[in-house]
Amino acid sequence: MNIKVLGEGCEKCSQLYENTKEAVKELGIDAEIEKIEDLIEIVKLGVLSAPSLMVDGEILVSGQTISVKRIKKLLQKYCM
Repeated sequence: MNIKVLGEGCEKCSQLYENTKEAVKELGIDAEIEKIEDLIEIVKLGVLSAPSLMVDGEILVSGQTISVKRIKKLLQKYCM
């Protein structure tokens, strides 16, 4: 599983990245987590609002920071 956290490095983007790492750890999922901060790359991925969470090329969250608990729920649904 490839997970990307997209955002230009603001506090909310960093929090989403940390929450995502924690959710993956708690679930024991084998995943590569990337933090994408380059605006051109973010736009190429089709993201217009940050922070965003993308899993295997699909945007699951856009424009908000969500909790570890909510990320875990999204990832569990995505994995099934």
